[in-house]
Amino acid sequence: MRPARVDAVIDLAYGGLILLSIALIATLDIRVGLTFGLGVFASYILHVVWKMARFDPDWMTSTVQETVEQSVEETVGDAVEQTVSDTVEETVDQTVGETVEETVGEQLEEVQAKVESVDERVDRRPREEEVEEIIEESVEDESER
Repeated sequence: MRPARVDAVIDLAYGGLILLSIALIATLDIRVGLTFGLGVFASYILHVVWKMARFDPDWMTSTVQETVEQSVEETVGDAVEQTVSDTVEETVDQTVGETVEETVGEQLEEVQAKVESVDERVDRRPREEEVEEIIEESVEDESER
């Protein structure tokens, strides 16, 4: 017999045993059917592992390697992404805060100096009453002449 036919017959036999366990669950005690079904299923899993190891000896190694790589990639990727994100956010906050503080501080000082300069010039100008007095005095001086 060919190995492929033997494997097919074994797979059909396991399928028949699983159907038998379903029939036992339906007709007899549920515990008996479940116990029989679990036994058949466990032996089928062992059969599949044996078959895979026979046809492809490296399948388990490659499967485990892929699973570990994927898990490590996800875990490390998430950790690195979170760390980088936190570091970048902290650095940006600090740098932008300092830059804004310096720039705004300098501009504020310049604006305050200009305001003080304007205030001084405004203080030096004569007030409305003083202007009126000067006008009255000059009018009086002209009328006296």
